[in-house]
Amino acid sequence: MPDSDLNRPDGIPDRPHLIVLGNEKGGSGKSTTAMHIVVSLLAEGYRVGTIDLDARQKSLTRYIENRRRYCNENSLSMSMPQELVVPKSELRTSDEAEADEKHRFEQAYVTLAGAVDVVVIDCPGSDTLLSRLAHTAADTLVTPVNDSFVDLDLLARIDPKTYAVQGPSLYAEMVWKARQRRAVADGGSIDWVVLRNRVGTLHAKNKERVEAVLSELSKRIGVRYVSGLGERVVYREMFLRGLTLIDLKKEGGVDGKGLSLSHVAARQELRALVNALDLPFRRTKVA
Repeated sequence: MPDSDLNRPDGIPDRPHLIVLGNEKGGSGKSTTAMHIVVSLLAEGYRVGTIDLDARQKSLTRYIENRRRYCNENSLSMSMPQELVVPKSELRTSDEAEADEKHRFEQAYVTLAGAVDVVVIDCPGSDTLLSRLAHTAADTLVTPVNDSFVDLDLLARIDPKTYAVQGPSLYAEMVWKARQRRAVADGGSIDWVVLRNRVGTLHAKNKERVEAVLSELSKRIGVRYVSGLGERVVYREMFLRGLTLIDLKKEGGVDGKGLSLSHVAARQELRALVNALDLPFRRTKVA
């Protein structure tokens, strides 16, 4: 057995567990959330690969590249994922382009399949074939949304007077179809988790209404909702260094100034988030 396998946790899946970060709206914190999930799992001893389907912005890949550069410049050794980028096809006809993108997506998965325990996929904030392929393949689908009705409009049509859910919206319908395709393909299921990012600390009527809508959606379309990452300056500060909350304790905080109370609270949020995902291969939750 290789030395690198000695500290790997028990309960690793027979094939890579696919965690897909997706919705059809930008600015919800998909890439930041993806990176924190990646590093959290790396810290627990899992081998992690990433597939970036947004080849134009490459936010997750840029985050990883920043991490590698920061390590090289400071002679540091940090856990790193194996990252891949899958660009859209440049073929002209739609049939050829779809076949090409499907092949690219499958090849990326095959490349990582024998080398990692978990694959984290970051989708673009738009409806693309690559995104639909990833949603269908997902074991765990994580949809970060800001705590507002602007973001909830992606999930459901809501009555403006009563705030009652009138029916699923476009993105929810796309996920429903992905679940159907997955069931037909291999009998598998998709655990859909809506992540409430940037939730305010103060109680407000809007916050209460958003929670009521999500509670109704959980019953109607089989979605779980959990608290995600708060609105904190530290997330913006860490990107250029490729750091996450997991790294801050080792690095002595941002710029070596130590961990603030905000950083400690944020680390607790992250632990709660990863635990709430309830990933089946994680036998124990991190306290």
